[in-house]
Order: sequence, then structure tokens, then C-alpha cells
Amino acid sequence: MAVKIRLRRIGAKKAPFYRVVVADSRYPREGRFIEEIGTYNPLVEPAQINIDAEKASKWIKNGAQPTDIVRKLLKKSEIY
Repeated sequence: MAVKIRLRRIGAKKAPFYRVVVADSRYPREGRFIEEIGTYNPLVEPAQINIDAEKASKWIKNGAQPTDIVRKLLKKSEIY
């Protein structure tokens, strides 16, 4: 099972809002996920990033691979 840390879009049309989730890579973007570890709101200035550092580091240590965008968000919030 390939586990990814990725964004899950929950916002309305032209109003994106994302949840940072841990999910099996075989499931679709809005599909099933294992755990929610944070949120990301790109509409406010500066962008609002809320990620639980403890949960994120636990999943990374267990082998979960963050996507490129999530990796950038983790670096901005000084977790990765």
C-alpha cells in the first residue's frame, strides 16, 4: 500500500479550500483517506497553513510520501 500525504479539495467553485490528508495513492482525490492532518487556505493573504506537525512527522517516519505541493507547504511551516 503506497501511502501519500496530499491535498483534498473541499472548497466551492472558484473558492478553493484544501484539507491535508494521508491517503492510499490508489484512491481518488476526493475519495477515502486514512487521516486528516491539517488544512490549507490559499485565498487569504498570506496563505493560511495549519498542519499538525506531530502527525505529519509520524506519517513521514512511517514511509508516507508527501506530494510536491504538500512538501512545499511542510517546508513553509518548518515541519519537513
